[in-house]
Amino acid sequence: MSDCSSGSCGGGGNGQASAKMQIQDEMIKSTLGKIKHKLFIMSGKGGVGKSSVSVNVAAALAAKGFKVGILDVDIHGPSVPTLLGISGLMDTDRGSLMVPMEYNENLHVVSMESLLKDPDQAVLWRGPMKTSAIRQFVSDVQWGELDFLVVDSPPGTGDEPMTVLKTVPEALCVVVTTPQEVSLSDVRKSINFLQYAQANVLGVVENMSGLVCPHCHESIDLFKKGGGKETAEKYGLNFLGAIPLDPATVVAGDLGTPVVLLEEESFAKKAFLELAETIADAAEQSFEAASTTHA
Repeated sequence: MSDCSSGSCGGGGNGQASAKMQIQDEMIKSTLGKIKHKLFIMSGKGGVGKSSVSVNVAAALAAKGFKVGILDVDIHGPSVPTLLGISGLMDTDRGSLMVPMEYNENLHVVSMESLLKDPDQAVLWRGPMKTSAIRQFVSDVQWGELDFLVVDSPPGTGDEPMTVLKTVPEALCVVVTTPQEVSLSDVRKSINFLQYAQANVLGVVENMSGLVCPHCHESIDLFKKGGGKETAEKYGLNFLGAIPLDPATVVAGDLGTPVVLLEEESFAKKAFLELAETIADAAEQSFEAASTTHA
């Protein structure tokens, strides 16, 4: 009897697992049905400022009055809570649903860091556990009605991006790069991955695109410039915008406040606000096109 109840005879355990997966699939479908636009921010390599782009775009959209959630699926190196100055653990509501951390009325966050009692603790997980966690971040979180869910992914084309695209197939992908060839070569792999996965690619963002001198306001091509735009054009993708290197972004990150929410004007703030506007318009056009297609 005990052998059967543990699932070692007749495949009972597999049946139970399959039933649980089906229930979770329904919960994921229900959650995603309440979210109008899903943005998947990814990059081919680390160090290109992808999380900074995710946080500032999300904060800018929230400042425009949209209801926005950020889902940080970088299991091993979550940085969104730090960039937003959020600490502490997520609460649960109605028994098992997790409640996202609140940055402000319009912006809420879920991150692995918000589940760890010690934020410096290393997460030693392999593929299946990461896949399970990401699915739970969608199914077991009380996201509610959202205009945008911004998913911040770790770099590359591994378990996390693949799980996100499988869990959120209608996600609109934004690829972040820097202008140098070492970054662009990895971005080309990311674009190839997205094409292979038949994902919806919204476009390309070039981060660290030149350095604007704070004194003379002339642009210095510190890490080159324009490589992201050229790559987008080569693959027939939208070029969504370029974000310059700006000390204000570094200061804002250390303060735990997105640069778009700082009172002081800066080149990065202006560029991020324009990028958020472009992404919102492109997402709406994509949504309207999809609605027309399925009508």
